[in-house]
Amino acid sequence: MNDKKRFTMKDEGFVCLKCGRQVLPLGYTARDHCPFCLYSRHVDIFPGDRQNSCQGLLKPIDIEKYRDTYKIIYQCEKCAEIHKNVMASDDDMNQIIALSQKEK
Repeated sequence: MNDKKRFTMKDEGFVCLKCGRQVLPLGYTARDHCPFCLYSRHVDIFPGDRQNSCQGLLKPIDIEKYRDTYKIIYQCEKCAEIHKNVMASDDDMNQIIALSQKEK
């Protein structure tokens, strides 16, 4: 199946389980992580499906160049799976820079 067909648009607001801040919907694509601390939650099998039973916190561990932007690389604190999400336009750039400067 084409990955585009596996994408379910879910642009929802939420309260971040890591930093406790209120996160508003993104407005142009699906919100998939906190723009303040960059943490996410392991809720999807395919983007937007909310079918993953893990529900662990996805810790931002690295960043990589992706087209004209970046992807945040996550590791689940519960099951250790690695995931990647595209950076959002309102992400805290200080957090992005800190991730990019981590020792490899």
